Amino acid sequence: MSSSPVAVLGECVADAFVTPDAPPGELALRVLPGGGPANTAVALARLGTPTRFLGRLSDDSFGALFRTHLAASGVDLTGCVAAAEPSTLAVATLDDAGRARYSFHAEGAADWAWSPAELTAERVGDVSCLHTGSLALVRAPGADNVEELLAATAARATISIDPNVRAGLVAMAVYRERMPRWCALADIVKLSDDDLEQIHPGEPVGQVCDAWHAAGTRLIVVTRGPLGALVSVDGERTTVPAPPVDVVDTVGAGDSFTAGLLHRLRTRGLLGGRLDSLGLAEAAEAATFAARVAALTCSVAGANPPWARDLAGEPAGEPAGEASRPGV
Repeated sequence: MSSSPVAVLGECVADAFVTPDAPPGELALRVLPGGGPANTAVALARLGTPTRFLGRLSDDSFGALFRTHLAASGVDLTGCVAAAEPSTLAVATLDDAGRARYSFHAEGAADWAWSPAELTAERVGDVSCLHTGSLALVRAPGADNVEELLAATAARATISIDPNVRAGLVAMAVYRERMPRWCALADIVKLSDDDLEQIHPGEPVGQVCDAWHAAGTRLIVVTRGPLGALVSVDGERTTVPAPPVDVVDTVGAGDSFTAGLLHRLRTRGLLGGRLDSLGLAEAAEAATFAARVAALTCSVAGANPPWARDLAGEPAGEPAGEASRPGV
């Protein structure tokens, strides 16, 4: 399989967190670089995977923050577009478990304005995998153009998607309509159990996975927070545990999991095609590594994924859980 870089397409978001030290009558915010795809690109590069980010970066102060953050982590920005539109802002409120709830300010932002002329094979380059998801796949006017790029790239690279559902911004009917199309394009679909429940409320996870496999996706991973993750390869399933961790917050944990998964699959020589040689044991090992990456992200504030050196000397992975039969 290919040893080429991984490309990540999608948004950068300015994550603003309320700080407690503002004077009475004022609100103080601490702004950190975020956005699901950008977080994934940063985590991939820090793990040692050559990573190209495809984003529309504003020329405002937030855009400058994004460029500095991505470049400092080793992300290749030559595939980015310099955009006149403003950056997307998300104000995050954390609950007692460190989970973030976001209020988005995204209308007219740079991230969603992809044109067909910008989304070319030349911009993607020679890559082993193209990963995308989150709002880039559902926000007009660029979402349809992103889907067309995925279809064009699928003939030469592995396609990975994380829907990263944002119900406050996008109607759930949009996700339900588009998921079958995304599964027909994607070799890998990773999502959280919350995402899955919102898209298919009340449906057994095995039933949903089987439908998505039938649509075309080989590998589906459903993360479940402290319960670990479900791994499904063509309907054969297993679970992997989540490492114990003192959680500061969960911001960026899912994005870091995706990065760990893609990084491990790439180092095993499995990216670059349709994952034809991927077995359940290999997928579970990659997900176990990904869970460690996500846990380290949870141990610090904000979307600050670990570097490869932070995982050095740790065990290669715990044994996977017991495999299940299709349909379970």
